[in-house]
Amino acid sequence: MCKDKAIPFARPFIGPEEEAAVLRVLRSGWLTTGQEALAFEAEFTRFLEGSNETSPILRSLTVNSATSGLHLALEACGIGAGDLVLVPAYTFVSTAEVVRYLHGEVVFVDTAPSTFHIDPKALEATLAQLSRGEAAYPKPHSPGSFGPRGVPKAVIPVHYGGLPCAMDAIMDIARRYGLKVIEDAAHAFPSQLSNGTWAGTIGDLGVFSFYATKTLTTGEGGMVVSRDPEIASRIALMRSHGIDRSVWNRYTDTQASWYYAVVAAGYKYNMPDLLAALGRVQLTRAWELLEMRKKIAAAYDAAFQDEVHFSLPPTGPGDARHLYPLRLNLERLSITRDAFIEKIQAAGVGVSVHFIPLHSMPYYRDRYGLREADLPESMGNFQRVISLPLWPGMQDAQVERVIQVVKTIAQEHSCA
Repeated sequence: MCKDKAIPFARPFIGPEEEAAVLRVLRSGWLTTGQEALAFEAEFTRFLEGSNETSPILRSLTVNSATSGLHLALEACGIGAGDLVLVPAYTFVSTAEVVRYLHGEVVFVDTAPSTFHIDPKALEATLAQLSRGEAAYPKPHSPGSFGPRGVPKAVIPVHYGGLPCAMDAIMDIARRYGLKVIEDAAHAFPSQLSNGTWAGTIGDLGVFSFYATKTLTTGEGGMVVSRDPEIASRIALMRSHGIDRSVWNRYTDTQASWYYAVVAAGYKYNMPDLLAALGRVQLTRAWELLEMRKKIAAAYDAAFQDEVHFSLPPTGPGDARHLYPLRLNLERLSITRDAFIEKIQAAGVGVSVHFIPLHSMPYYRDRYGLREADLPESMGNFQRVISLPLWPGMQDAQVERVIQVVKTIAQEHSCA
C-alpha cells in the first residue's frame, strides 16, 4: 500500500465465501426472510450454546438492526408509558431512544471510574433514590413536560467495546429491585465473562448488532437471544407485523392456506435472507476475525503502554476488542482532544469518538433538565477518548502508521 493512502476507521472483512453466499440467495428465487434466516438463527444458538444441555434452551431471533432488537426486547418485557428504564449515559443513542419509542422514561446512570461501563454502585444508588420517590436528577426545565415518575422496570447494561460489564453485580441489583435485564451486546460478539459465559446470554435478553462496522457484519442487522419462551415468542410475532404465520410458510408451502391473522400491532423488523446468508459465513469466521482484532489491539497496547500521554483502555481475556478507545492524558499535552483528532485525520488516518454522553444531547438534556456535570465520569471519558482504527484485514504497515501518527502528534504537543 502507498504510504500516503488514507487508512479508514473501519472496514468490513468480506471474502469470496460471503460473495458466493449472497449470489446463492440472489439465484434462489427467494430474497426476504426464509430458510437462510432460520439457519442463521440455529447456527447462532449453536455457537453460543455448544453442547450445553444444563440450561434452558436459548432461542436466537434475527432482526433488521440491533436498534429494532432493543425495541422488541423492551416491548416483550412489557415496558410502557411512564415506566423507568435505567441506561448508561455513555452509549450510542439507540440504547435510550427505544425506551422513548414505548413512551417510557430514561434514567441515565454514570460509568464506573476507569471504565466505560455502567457503574453498579451508581446503579444501586439511583434505584435507592427512585425507591424513596426522589428524582435521580433535576426536574425538567418545562413544568409538566413529563408526568410523575413511574416505577423502574428494566436496566440495559452495555458491553462497551466488546468488554463485558460487571454482570454478577448488575444481575444481583436487578433481581433485588425486580428489574428485567436487557444486555446491549451490540459490541460484544464473541465476548465472554471470566467464567466462560457469553455476554448477551446472562440477562433476560441479549441484543447483538451486525452493522457494517461490527465484529460480525451483515451490513445492517442484528440478533435477539433469550431463554424465556414467552419473551422469545412475543419477539418472533412482533418483528413481522404481529402476523401469526411467517411469509415463508405462507408463500412456499403449496399445501398450506393463504390465510393469516394479525394478532398484535407489530413492526417490520425482519432480516432478509440476503443478509442472513452473509451473516452465516461471517459466523464461521468468528474466531479468525477475533484473532485479527486481538493482534492489532496488542500492537497498540505495546506501543502506548509506556507513553505518559496515553492511558490504555481496560481489557480482559474475554474482550472481543471491537473498539480501541485510547484515553489522552490531557494534563501532559498542550492540545485539546478535538485538535488531536484533527491532526490525526489530516495525516490520513480515520478516527472516531465513542461516545458523546447522551445526557448532554439536546433532546435528553432538555427533557430531563440535565447538566453535563450530573454524570462526571461519562463526561470525563468523552473529553479524553479517541477510537483508533481496529478492523480485520489491517496490514501491519497500516497499524504501525497509526501508531507513529498518534505518537508523533503527542510528542509534538507534549508538556510532560
